[in-house]
Amino acid sequence: MESTRTLTDKIFLILKGLGMGAANKVPGISGGVVAFVAGFYEEFIYSLKKVNGKAFKLLINGRFKSFFNYINGRFLSLLFFGMIVSYFSVSKLLDYLIKHYELFVWSVFFGMIIGSIYYINKDFKDWNYQTYLVLALGIALGVGISFLNPAKENDNLWFVFFCGIISVSGMTLPGFSGSFILILLGNYVLLLVDSVNALNDTFVDIINGNFNFISNPKRVRMLQVLAIFTLGSITGLVTFSHVLSYILDRYKSITTSAIIGFIVGSLGVVWPWKKTIYKLTENGSFIFDSTGSKVVLNYQRFIPDLTTNTFIAIGFVLFGIALVLGLEWYGNRTRYSK
Repeated sequence: MESTRTLTDKIFLILKGLGMGAANKVPGISGGVVAFVAGFYEEFIYSLKKVNGKAFKLLINGRFKSFFNYINGRFLSLLFFGMIVSYFSVSKLLDYLIKHYELFVWSVFFGMIIGSIYYINKDFKDWNYQTYLVLALGIALGVGISFLNPAKENDNLWFVFFCGIISVSGMTLPGFSGSFILILLGNYVLLLVDSVNALNDTFVDIINGNFNFISNPKRVRMLQVLAIFTLGSITGLVTFSHVLSYILDRYKSITTSAIIGFIVGSLGVVWPWKKTIYKLTENGSFIFDSTGSKVVLNYQRFIPDLTTNTFIAIGFVLFGIALVLGLEWYGNRTRYSK
């Protein structure tokens, strides 16, 4: 598989990782949609499936090159490199844009999801009573999740491990936003803001030769939480990939119709015209993340008024649709030119 990839392909794979990383951080957006629309979803799932007993046996026996090739390591490493870079660059830019141009950013996302639905559906011909039923169930589940009320924050390590498993659903299951699920579970701030800030502060302290954080119970606890969350995420990523690989092999049409349903259902989460409900402290003050953005708790959707901003936002919706269709056109042109 790697022998057929050119340098351009590898660069685009990193860019796709950037897109997945940015999408995974935004509540309501699913990194799995990026993988599905960009055409590498099945390779992503099957590569993760290779992280199994045989792979660990190769690793333990010191056969690192065999291990790397077995798990399609070049593909996964380029993709995850893009995701990591995204977290420290693209996602920060995204935070800024959402803070200052929230309506227009959500409009682009809304358009991209509409374009994704068209892209996935246009080549899917296996519609029957089973796939229509699964489509309806997927839509209902997606819509239902978008209207749930968030739970209270919980730093119990078993629950944090569970959050890690669930949070990677957005990477493996298109239409399910892992960050939005964390909002519903009440741990978005704890796991994606507080614990990450604790890790950043720890890196700064270590670089400056300051190890006083070891005696700081709150810092140590946040690092524990982040470690358990990461372990849960890795566990979930590998587990989901095995389950989805099995399902894709045996029930591809039903799985595809469910994915379309999930994505349609997620439109409610990214509806551009919504009132943002922010997380507050006990005295009523806003809570800010490391970028200076107010931490979101939930959303209330409404019908837009006919204002200039509304028409501009509609233009951004159309831009989002055109962006996905343009990527599809470019991908088809690249494949046919080879």
